[in-house]
Amino acid sequence: MSIPKEPRQLMINVMYLVLTALLALNVSAEIFNAFDMVDKGLVKANDALDSANKDMPSQIKKSAEKGPQFKTYADRVDQVAAISKEGSDYVNGIKQFLVDTSGGYEEFEGVTKLKAQRDYDVTTRLLVDKGKGMELKDKMMDIRGKFLALVDEADRKEFEGKLPINIDDETWKKSTNKKANWADFTFGHMPLGATMPIFSKFTNDIKSSEAAVLNYLAGKVGLTEEVVLDQFRVVSSPKKSYITKGEKFETEVFLSASAGKTSNTGIKISVNGANLPVDDAGAAKWSATPDDVGVKKYEAVASVYNPITKETKQYRQAFEYEVGEKSYTISASKMNVFYLGVDNPVEISVAGVPSAQIKVSMSGGDLSRNGDGTYTVKATGAPGSKAVINVSAPGISGSKEFRIKRIPDPTPMLGGKERGGKVGNGTFKGYSAIIPILEGFDFDAKCNLAGFTLVRVAKRQDPEFAVNRGSRIEGPAAALQAKANPGDKFIFQDVKCKCPGDVADRNLGQLVFDVQ
Repeated sequence: MSIPKEPRQLMINVMYLVLTALLALNVSAEIFNAFDMVDKGLVKANDALDSANKDMPSQIKKSAEKGPQFKTYADRVDQVAAISKEGSDYVNGIKQFLVDTSGGYEEFEGVTKLKAQRDYDVTTRLLVDKGKGMELKDKMMDIRGKFLALVDEADRKEFEGKLPINIDDETWKKSTNKKANWADFTFGHMPLGATMPIFSKFTNDIKSSEAAVLNYLAGKVGLTEEVVLDQFRVVSSPKKSYITKGEKFETEVFLSASAGKTSNTGIKISVNGANLPVDDAGAAKWSATPDDVGVKKYEAVASVYNPITKETKQYRQAFEYEVGEKSYTISASKMNVFYLGVDNPVEISVAGVPSAQIKVSMSGGDLSRNGDGTYTVKATGAPGSKAVINVSAPGISGSKEFRIKRIPDPTPMLGGKERGGKVGNGTFKGYSAIIPILEGFDFDAKCNLAGFTLVRVAKRQDPEFAVNRGSRIEGPAAALQAKANPGDKFIFQDVKCKCPGDVADRNLGQLVFDVQ
């Protein structure tokens, strides 16, 4: 059997789905299912490449027996498989290590899934922080160099551009999303489930490179024209495996290890009985636009002509994709309310719709879009009223209500620490302010103390009063504080403050201290 002359096309085709999935803003369960489908498809494609590469070494060696000038190429054959195994074992080892470190797999409703498919910490920690990603990059380039070393120096420059293994070390430098290095750009904050097809793609690159080198050696010993493909697998590479109603489904159907339409194999491809045009890489494109939801099935058939046996063989494979309804999500990132006087973060997404096609408006507040695709709401309605966010996108529209509330009352504390009760005389005199503290409030907000009345109640004495403006204890109030003796009672009453969004001061009650 022969190896396709352009094996890098396999990588190009299967990466369509991976790249599309990574661009998804709403990483839903369906998206992770798509990642899993891509990974399994790549694993199957890699198995097909292994099968295609299996018999080539012996055939090359046999063909090399035609003359001593071919011996040098036969001697390189075993090295090709060894290099491929070295690289594949390394990549699969990292992949398995990530799986094991994150808890492995679990069974759910009869389906085996990663336990930590949404975990981005393990990928960032191991691949970025601990340097495994950069180690992987260096290993891939080392494997690339070893493969190229098996090509004659005179052919090497031309062959370099055809070798599937290649690390793009420039795109991340030009990206507006600044990253520290290639590993950070590729794996930083990437969910574990999304990295699985990436590692399988690297393995595919290695095996496709193995096929390319074997095909090169086969050509050098005069085997290329004598051998045709005799093992095939029909592969469908959809841009998306889950789409919404009304959205077009697009996929590329091709033979793994394809030789292309210009080869002597004469590849023909059809889907559901309809013949499709085959491009120079041996791939055909098929699309459908379903008008209802549910699982849709289609069958691909690839026909291959064997110029040696003069026979035409057909290979069939059934595929499916799922069509779902469009849905939208509007969620306050911290609580299901909007607070006056603070920035309220909001996340808005529509499944299956790019963010640029989503239109958002609201009443009861001002809405602004952030650079990361999230939104910020500044509530303008009265406390107790409602704010409404409206969302529209192609094929769907909706809205959601949120309650408008003022910031909760802060807790007044002497020196920001004492809530009242028994306190040492020296400690009491050492504090210089009443500070309002917003306990358990997740927003960046600060309330300002407007003032209070300080009352000293000493034994066998009439109560003494001092009015204080602001948070800091000053003037008559400070003088009254300085008179504190054990046994005295001090009351900070009518403690008033103003928080962001408040029109008038709010009364926080009083603090009572028994001086010891």
